[in-house]
Amino acid sequence: MILSAGLTPAWQQILVFDGFAAGEVNRAREALWFASGKVLNAGIAAHHLGAPSLTLSPLGGPAFDPISEEFERLGIPHRWVRTAAATRVCTTLIDRATATTTELVENGRPLATAELESYLAAYAEVAARATIAIITGSLPEGTPPSFYRALVERTPCPAVLDFRGEGLLSVLDLEPLVVKPNRQELAKTVGGRPDNDAALLAAMRNINARGAQWVVVTQGAGDVWLTSQKEVYRFEPRPIPDLVNPIASGDAMAAAIAWAIAADKPMPDAVRLGMAAAAQNARALLPCRLDPSTLGNAAAQIHTRPAPTPQV
Repeated sequence: MILSAGLTPAWQQILVFDGFAAGEVNRAREALWFASGKVLNAGIAAHHLGAPSLTLSPLGGPAFDPISEEFERLGIPHRWVRTAAATRVCTTLIDRATATTTELVENGRPLATAELESYLAAYAEVAARATIAIITGSLPEGTPPSFYRALVERTPCPAVLDFRGEGLLSVLDLEPLVVKPNRQELAKTVGGRPDNDAALLAAMRNINARGAQWVVVTQGAGDVWLTSQKEVYRFEPRPIPDLVNPIASGDAMAAAIAWAIAADKPMPDAVRLGMAAAAQNARALLPCRLDPSTLGNAAAQIHTRPAPTPQV
């Protein structure tokens, strides 16, 4: 079972415009509401990939019923920890004229101590049955970064970690299997500015040296890097000429990497499948409704570029 766990789900709106002008009245030609946030996106992706899965998330307020109904309709196994705080609302603005996407993100609202304790108890219960866990997303306002460590300490299976900063640094000594920041998140985590390949590789090796078995770093449409303490890979994504909505592509990638690991794929192959899933996600309006039947062929077309070999 692939477990998707995180504390900041979202009730998401997409507004599609033929053209958008800041400071003006803009009429959307299309509006959609759906479940989102990294934890829900990764759970949706894992389910569509066909693996046994479970999504564990806090949920509350007006979004509780529509998100629950959507997961029921899609047949996605889930467990909610009911909260007094309302689940946040986020908005995506898509401007077709300029092919740009703007994300308006509300921070996760504070959770009560008892709710956080209930979530930890639920997590420990379901993680004991998981083949692999995805721990993803930011923490609600007021939740200490140490909460990430409490989750990882309760994870007996391999884990894919998709968060950053102090929380990520605090768990590296627990030797997580995969950490997956993007380039900006990596910079904020280790400090400095990895603005060239040598600096990027050094920052990734820093995370490996602290305990992460594998580090995957994405950079938008740029190359994807993968390192362990002894190996380094650099993958070149294929262009996406029919880009629709890139939001949640990182979540699709995390889920596909976990899916591939659960199927005993080598890590470079898992990353290629993750990249193929991210590209597929970007070609659709709604996030993470993946079709696994095409991912193998797409992954096989991703080239590995030469990269320096780290000194060990």
